[in-house]
Amino acid sequence: MFSNNSSSNPNSTVDTTPLTGERVSRTRHRFLRRPPSLRGAARFIREASNRTRAMREPSVRVREAAAEQLEERQSDWAYSKPIVVLDLIWNLALVIVSISILIISRKDSPSMPLRLWIVVYSLQCVLHMACVCVEYKKRYAQRNVEGRSGDRVRYSRNYSSSSSGSDDGEAGDYDSERRPDDEETGIVKHLESANTMFSFIWWLVGFYWISAGGQSLIHDSPQLYWLCITFLAFDVFFVVLCVAVACVIGIAVCCCLPCIIAILYAVVDQEGATKEVIERLPRYKFRRISDFEKQNGEIQESFGGIMTECDTDSPTEHVLPLEDAECCICLCAYDDGTELRELPCHHHFHCTCIDKWLCINATCPLCKLDILKNSSQSDAEEV
Repeated sequence: MFSNNSSSNPNSTVDTTPLTGERVSRTRHRFLRRPPSLRGAARFIREASNRTRAMREPSVRVREAAAEQLEERQSDWAYSKPIVVLDLIWNLALVIVSISILIISRKDSPSMPLRLWIVVYSLQCVLHMACVCVEYKKRYAQRNVEGRSGDRVRYSRNYSSSSSGSDDGEAGDYDSERRPDDEETGIVKHLESANTMFSFIWWLVGFYWISAGGQSLIHDSPQLYWLCITFLAFDVFFVVLCVAVACVIGIAVCCCLPCIIAILYAVVDQEGATKEVIERLPRYKFRRISDFEKQNGEIQESFGGIMTECDTDSPTEHVLPLEDAECCICLCAYDDGTELRELPCHHHFHCTCIDKWLCINATCPLCKLDILKNSSQSDAEEV
């Protein structure tokens, strides 16, 4: 949480948008529909907590940051090569099945325009595949460019601040080069959003035609009828599945955030801070103290604590009040002898909680300070 000298953190060093990136509002039209925004769920929880006071504000901000991190990872996973290939195969299979059934049942005369519904459904699948291919190609090229740019930035950190100015110029050139890609992404995004909106309306139209046709459709054109039923059922199944997964993840972020961080630490690429950078952050030992206060004529005991710096000849100490003597990640109070890690922004957490988080994302989960930028600035000052 906060130490008693947190006000000394300069605002200029805080990266206010560390998790912003190219996040396309993509919905898997026929295979993987994108779950509702986890960040929106976190904001809903924060609003609820303002009324119920079930969770304190810092812990809610930490969970919002975790939800943003999951949303960013979700976007990356959704456009990973295995998922994209599986998505394309699934939609292509739907198109092939639709064409086959339309050819086989060409002599059927259904009372409702089921053929029109199937044709439009297939065209939506084709449009979705085209959007996925364009977006995947753009992201693949962008990852390659960012990888080369990241190598140049890491290399330039070994030089003085004058070289940092040249990096800013290169970054500006890179941003200008990305503008055409951003415009193309906006077109694809709008097409996919329109396709998703129309697919919902078209689903309602298909459901109405199937319901209005009744049993006569089974006798007149059974193959078209059951194909429409199958497509309608697939859509409902995937929507329910994705909503259920989003709910489970939202509950896990609120109640079991350390488990989520541990899973991300084990399965995703560690793109955050290195272990060397994390070990350079100050480490503290917590010692619990008690304080007796008289309230309403009764003596009540409240506990706070003292953070004592480790591995130094002249350790510094920070006195923590009761409300700050807990970790915002796991929501557990600090025990005697617990090792804490303090970030440059003076926010502190359990070492076991924050170290894994920083390996995944090198920003403070509370104020989003980028510790890598702060570390490079400190190195430049020392030089």
